[in-house]
Amino acid sequence: MKLLLCTLCLGLLVLSAQPAAAQCAMCSATAEAGVKDGNTEANGLNNGIMYLLAAPYIAIAAVGIIWYKRFRRKDVDINMGKEKFHLN
Repeated sequence: MKLLLCTLCLGLLVLSAQPAAAQCAMCSATAEAGVKDGNTEANGLNNGIMYLLAAPYIAIAAVGIIWYKRFRRKDVDINMGKEKFHLN
């Protein structure tokens, strides 16, 4: 039931996506004009892009660290004695 609900929500999200206007050309034109004129707008634009690029990686790293700390085995004592050890 949960899988069906998640699939339905994901499908609705994909279908409700709106096409974006071509702002990349505007950003590149602003950056090129800023560099040629000596303005610092291009630096701010580049910093904003790097910030947006780094955010998902930081979020994934945080989830990974939390998962590792929560689900790792602590103080596991393996006392097998002389028993045979089978990996199958």
